[in-house]
Order: sequence, then C-alpha cells, then structure tokens
Amino acid sequence: METVSFLNLKKINEKYLTEMELAFKDVINSGWYILGKQVEEFEKDFANYCGTKHCISVANGLDALILIVKAFGFGVGDEIIVPANTYIASILAISANGATPVLVEPDINTYNIDPEKIKEKITSKTKAIMVVHLYGQAVEIKKINEIAKEYNLKVIEDSAQAHGAVYAGKRVGNLADASGFSFYPGKNLGALGDGGAVTTNDDDLAYKIKVLRNYGSEIKYKNMYKGFNSRLDELQAAFLKIKLKYLDEDNARRREIATYYRKNISNNTIILPQVKYEEGHVWHLFVIRTENRDKLQKYLQENKVQSLIHYPIAPHKQNAYKEWNSMSLPVTEKIHEQVLSLPISPVMEHSEAERVVELLNSYD
Repeated sequence: METVSFLNLKKINEKYLTEMELAFKDVINSGWYILGKQVEEFEKDFANYCGTKHCISVANGLDALILIVKAFGFGVGDEIIVPANTYIASILAISANGATPVLVEPDINTYNIDPEKIKEKITSKTKAIMVVHLYGQAVEIKKINEIAKEYNLKVIEDSAQAHGAVYAGKRVGNLADASGFSFYPGKNLGALGDGGAVTTNDDDLAYKIKVLRNYGSEIKYKNMYKGFNSRLDELQAAFLKIKLKYLDEDNARRREIATYYRKNISNNTIILPQVKYEEGHVWHLFVIRTENRDKLQKYLQENKVQSLIHYPIAPHKQNAYKEWNSMSLPVTEKIHEQVLSLPISPVMEHSEAERVVELLNSYD
C-alpha cells in the first residue's frame, strides 16, 4: 500500500514541466536574471488577477509584510492589531519594524481573527489591523474595514495562504490597503524556490515598496531610503507566470476534495472546518480538530497517511516572545493543541481521499 503524501510537490509541478523548461531556456538565454521582463510581466499578471493597480514582487512572504509595515511608516511606539492564531511570520513582520503586535483571539469556527474582539484592543497608539486569511479562508473583512475607517487605521492583509480566495466579489489582495503574499513552494501558487509580493491600489505605497525592495534605490547608487535587498528573481517569476494561469483550476480541485471530506467524514471525535462562503476558501490546508490529536496523527501514520500540524505552538508561547509566555489566550491555545491538517492538493487522487475518509470514520 502506497503512502498518501501530505503534499507531492514533484507531482504538482510535473503538470507545468514542458512550459517551465521553455521558460527556463528563455531566462537563461536572455542574460538578464534580476528585475527584468519576467518580473514585470508576472507583476502585471498577478495585479490583474487580484484586481489591484499594483503588484510589487519581493523575495518572500515575510519580506512582503515587513515592507508594507515599513512603507506605511509604522515603528517604535506604534501598535498593530494581529491575530493571536496565525503563523508567526505575521507577528514577526510587526516586530521587525519596532512596532508592537497586539494579539486578538480568533473565531473558534473560522480560526480567523474575531472582528467582535478588535475594538477592545484599540488604543491611541493603534495604527493598523493586520488580518490573516488563515488556511485559505478569506477573513470577514467588511466589519474590519468599517472599524478601521471609524478609528482611521490601515488594514493589511496577510494573504500568504489564500491566493484566489474571493470575498464579496473581490479577491484577497484587493480587500484592504495592502496585502502580502508568499510564493513558497507549498502554497496554492508556489514557486520552485522562495518568493513573495505586495498588492495594493495605493500609488505612493507601491512606489515606496518598489524602491525599498531594491536597497532603497530607484536610480542605481542613489539611495532614497534605508532599504532592503528583497527581489523575486527572473526564473521564479517566469515559473509563477505559468502556474498563475492554472491557479483557479487547481483551487477548484482543492474545493472538490474539501467538499468530499466535509460530506463524508463522520466521526463525533473530529471537528470539521466550517465555511461561510464556498468561493471564500481555497483550501490551502484542510484542518480538523480533535482532543487527542497526537493519537490520531499516529493512527494515520501507521496506516500510511501523512498529516501535519499547523501549528503546534502558539506564537505567544514561543521562546521568541518570552514576554508573552504567561499570557492566557484560551481559544488560540485550544486550536493549537487540537488541529491536524489532512492531505489536500490539486493532484490528490480521489482514491486517496476515499482512503483518508475511511480511516477517519473507523477511528475511535
């Protein structure tokens, strides 16, 4: 019996191999490998896809968020509200700029930030709200944008897991003042290395990030800002340009698997993910909850089904944030103690999904 892999990147990228080989030759033969034609074309394509005026590609998803916070001018003495239940990168981007992350508990049903709990965390120092479309599900952004307008705050999207998700007719990346994306290989839109991007409709912000990513320089050797070296290379841009054409198709396949899981997994020890809008979830991860998570993971492993934990330790319990270790965030802690991610990908076979369901329904 073959193992049901959690994510088979080799198989995913085989679909694009012929086009990628041609793109590879094109880049090699161009003699231009940084900030050239491929990057320009991908940025245009991805901005069009998201529905934004601007896309500025960068080296990775964390840099995308760091650069947004930096370009807005937020730093020491400023507070930015952020979900307590997230991958730590969302929080690191705030800390990296010297600003203070203010943690807000999630909605236990969606795992995303709870809009009802944001207002109580706003102070005179609050400058922005960072939302995270966790596991691929778009945040209830309407309420959050209304709060931001009331208090004159910026809203930043961490869209690293939600390429293509739609909320109220708009794609993520076009729901707030700016958005950061990751193109890490395992993402719904993944490169064959690292990569990231910022999308925005703000002309001034786009210009500043474009300069900041390149040493703070628009004209070579003239540095306007204390910038970074954070650039997507030509080869990754060429690969992403190819894969972007198939993103909606790949997301549709993820939805098919997620729907099958949700309709057929029937075990009262397992809590299935809840979805408010079908088009609002692109299923980067299919995350279940159970009280004895480690026992279930071991059971799946013994039956040759891979699963992963996203994420085993909550950010406020990490050594990197010792000052928060005594903080009590019960909803976040419960989620991190119980979650388990099942296999899901656009190349997953139906027979593999059936096997996962059969195992889970037999588990006690």
